[in-house]
Amino acid sequence: MKNKDLLVHLKNRRAETLSSLVAEELERMIIRGELQAGDRINESALAQVFSISRGPIREACRSLEKSNLVRVVTNRGVFVREMSVAQAAEIYDVRAHIFGLAGRLAASRISSREVEELLAMVAEMQEAKDIDSYYPLNVAFHARLVELSGNSRVAELYYSLGKELHLFRRRGLVGGGAIVLSNREHLHIVEALRDHSCELAERTMADHVLAGKARMLESVKRHGPEVAESESGSPRRTGED
Repeated sequence: MKNKDLLVHLKNRRAETLSSLVAEELERMIIRGELQAGDRINESALAQVFSISRGPIREACRSLEKSNLVRVVTNRGVFVREMSVAQAAEIYDVRAHIFGLAGRLAASRISSREVEELLAMVAEMQEAKDIDSYYPLNVAFHARLVELSGNSRVAELYYSLGKELHLFRRRGLVGGGAIVLSNREHLHIVEALRDHSCELAERTMADHVLAGKARMLESVKRHGPEVAESESGSPRRTGED
């Protein structure tokens, strides 16, 4: 490879690395609730925060658009994706089946060391004082459970669906002792995995996602859908079809 070509190649690789890092940080901001549905992503402000050009940020937004985390509105910018309650409920149902399958697969192969690792994660979540500290740990716990299935395709499908639901998953953990209930379900999952009970693990993990769906729907019923901004720029309710 000629020197000029090598420099171009290295420059492109650096841009790819930067855009990947930015995409990961934006996703973390959505997980932490720092970016909410309907929020506009300010490329100029992020470029200053990260001390980089706007190019990698623009590429990161394109990547997140493919993951259905953001949407690009012509002549207006990039916005964190909004989703109706009905759409979220449908995704919960699909996630429940995939998560259950991950549980069946994981139960047949999990080691005692991995069980201890999961128990430690449950204990850490037990110490969480609020949704902001609990939710990222919850996301990591679910990701680890799916990883333990040993099936990369199952993990890929679950991650993709999970990314779309961050706003609604957080809402299902707000109020009414939801965090305590959620983590109690986590413990039941680990117990089923520890016993290598494939059927019980599948049922327990599927039921956990469906319980999260029920808590989310109850939260919407109590507090109403949150107001978000539509593509036209006018306010709308996120529960509308």
